Amino acid sequence: MRVTQSMLSNNMLRNLSNSYSRLDKLQDQISTQKKFTKPSDDPVAAMMGMNYRTDLNRIQQYTRNIGEVKNWVDSTDDALDKGVLALQRIRELTVQASNGTLEGDQRKAIAEEVKQLKEHLQNIGDTQVGGKYLFNGNQTNLRPSDLGTYASGTIELEVFSGIKIQVNTEGSKLFGDMLGPEGDIDKLITALETNDPVIGDMLETVDKNIDNFLSARALIGAKQNRVELMEDRLSQQEVFSTRILSDNEDIDMEKAIIELTTQESVHRAALSVGAKIIQPTLTDFLR
Repeated sequence: MRVTQSMLSNNMLRNLSNSYSRLDKLQDQISTQKKFTKPSDDPVAAMMGMNYRTDLNRIQQYTRNIGEVKNWVDSTDDALDKGVLALQRIRELTVQASNGTLEGDQRKAIAEEVKQLKEHLQNIGDTQVGGKYLFNGNQTNLRPSDLGTYASGTIELEVFSGIKIQVNTEGSKLFGDMLGPEGDIDKLITALETNDPVIGDMLETVDKNIDNFLSARALIGAKQNRVELMEDRLSQQEVFSTRILSDNEDIDMEKAIIELTTQESVHRAALSVGAKIIQPTLTDFLR
């Protein structure tokens, strides 16, 4: 087959163009630290990367939800702890008022302290986190003390695929009978102010309210343990997903630099050989 000067020129230009393309691709990979910069470079890896990134974003959203759950649960636990302390003080005062040697004025003084403790419990029932009222069911934008009652309803947050945790504790079950109109504490206050001998019989009611708070705290403690386990699980999942995404998209920097150096050497050699083959004149070619 006859090889002409134009064939040599065209082959050299084509090879140089391919060499430039490989250099450009390697330089892009090193500058972006990614195996591909557009889906057409590697459609399969690009599609897998979209799926991996979706999984990672979902895990990160679950992690944010876990943070919100912890805020609700920890705030609720603290509020219930303060509520138990207030109720225990009311119990002490009730026991003290049950003493038959106390006079009416002394019981009225106790009633004044119980009133203050009732207001404290109302403040606990109005506890907020992030501008939302913890104990007002699903009506978190309304202050329970303003309504004079506690709404019902549950609030759940998804912390993993198909796994939801109730973050709120319904105040109607804790504060409703105790702080509502003609509630347990109002009855106790009335008995103290009227020097009613049935004060001692109200200890059972106070103990029932304390037990309700303690039961609610036990449930909150169980949720806190579960949230910690879910947080650890999500942390591991995020590490795995990040690693898989990196393996799919990120380049091996050392390998890419070596490939670039090698390609540069090949390119320089191609330029040198091309300069010798394609001479400017026939005389130079005959030499």
